[in-house]
Amino acid sequence: MRRRLLIDRRGPLRRCALLSDGVLTDLAIDNVDRPVWQGAIVQGRVGRLVSGLDAAFVEFGDSLAGFLAAGDVRPGRRDARIGQLLRTGQTITVQVKADAHDGKGAVLTMDLSLPGRFLVYNPLGDGLHISRRLGKGPVVASLRQRLSQDLPNGGGWIVRAEALHADPALVLAEAETLLADAHRARPAVSGQAPALLLPAPDAIRRALVELPRDGLAEVRVEGPETLAAVRTACLGLAPDLLPLVTLHKGPDALFDQGDLDGAIAALADRHVPLAQGGSLVIDRTEALTVIDVNGGERGNPLATNLDACREIARQLRLRNIGGIVVVDFVNMARAGDREAVIQCLSTAVADDAVATHVYGMSRLGLVEVTRARRGPPLADLVGGSRAEQGTRHE
Repeated sequence: MRRRLLIDRRGPLRRCALLSDGVLTDLAIDNVDRPVWQGAIVQGRVGRLVSGLDAAFVEFGDSLAGFLAAGDVRPGRRDARIGQLLRTGQTITVQVKADAHDGKGAVLTMDLSLPGRFLVYNPLGDGLHISRRLGKGPVVASLRQRLSQDLPNGGGWIVRAEALHADPALVLAEAETLLADAHRARPAVSGQAPALLLPAPDAIRRALVELPRDGLAEVRVEGPETLAAVRTACLGLAPDLLPLVTLHKGPDALFDQGDLDGAIAALADRHVPLAQGGSLVIDRTEALTVIDVNGGERGNPLATNLDACREIARQLRLRNIGGIVVVDFVNMARAGDREAVIQCLSTAVADDAVATHVYGMSRLGLVEVTRARRGPPLADLVGGSRAEQGTRHE
C-alpha cells in the first residue's frame, strides 16, 4: 500500500489528509475559529465541589467549567471523596480529556499524559509499561530491558506497539521531546489561574503521531509557512520523515488533485454509496449516531454488510464520530453470517487511533459501537456554528 500525506492551509482550516492507494482514509483538521482543548494542559482553579457527582467543576479558560471526577484527581485515594481531595478556590494542574459537547463542559484529569509515536509519557506515573498489543515473547522482553536502561528516570513510560521495530535512536529522541513538553507544562511560581501551560496538539502533530505510517512515500505541503511548521514538528516528533517532506508546486492547489476537496465535502452528506452497490445513511443525533445499511438491488445481504463494514470504519475516522454508534445492517438469517460481519467490523476498526469497540449483533441486525471522543466531529469544524452551551453535567 502506498500512502501520501497532504497538508495545506485554507482560510481558517489547516488540513492533513492521508491517502492510501489514492483513497482518502484519514483526516486531521484544525479550525482556528473553533479551537479545541483536548490534550491541553492548564493551570485551573476549582470553582465548586459537587458531592452528589463526587466531582469538581474547574475553571480552566473555556466558556464552561470543566468536569473533574474524583477518580481523575492525582494524587488521590480510590476510596476518597471529592471533598477530601480538593477544596474550592484551589489551583491545580489539569489536562483536557475531552472537549465540551452538547452543552456539557470539558472532561478533565490530573493524570497527565503526553503521547508520541513510540511512547506515552506520564509525568506523575512510574515504571515502564508495554502495550498489550505487543504481547509477550523474547523480542518484547529484549525491548523492555533495553528501554528500562535507556529511558530517562522520573515519571512513567508506556511503550507503544510502533516502538517494536523502530530505530532505537528515534525512540530515545522522542523521549527527550516528551520530557521537554512536560517541562513546559509545569505551572509558573505565581500560580495564576486559569493559565494555559501546554496547548492542545494541532492537526500537524496529530497527523505525525497518530496516522498510519507504513508505506508512507511522501509528505507534500502547500505554502512556505505551513512547510516551515511541518518541518519544525518533524524535527521533534518524526525526524525520519523529513526527507519525505516536499513543497507543492504547480498551477493547481494541492487538494484539487484527485478532487480531494470534493471528497472532503462529501463527508457532510447523509448518503454514502458503497463500492459494490448499496449505500449507508448516516444520521447524527444528540444522543448517538445511527448508520443504516441499505442493500439496494443487491441480493446478497452478507456481501453488502461486509462491504459496509470497511466503509463504516472509514467514515467513523474521517467524520471523527465519537460516542455511541448504532449500525442497522441488512438482516441475515444465518448466525454464522452475523458472526462474520461482527468480525469484519472489528477488524476494520482495529487500526483506528481512537479507541473503538464493537459489540454483538441483535436478532434485528443492530450492532452497537462505541468510539472515544477525540475533538469535535468534522461537521462542527468545517461548517455550522458551535451550539450554544448553557447547561452543565448535572
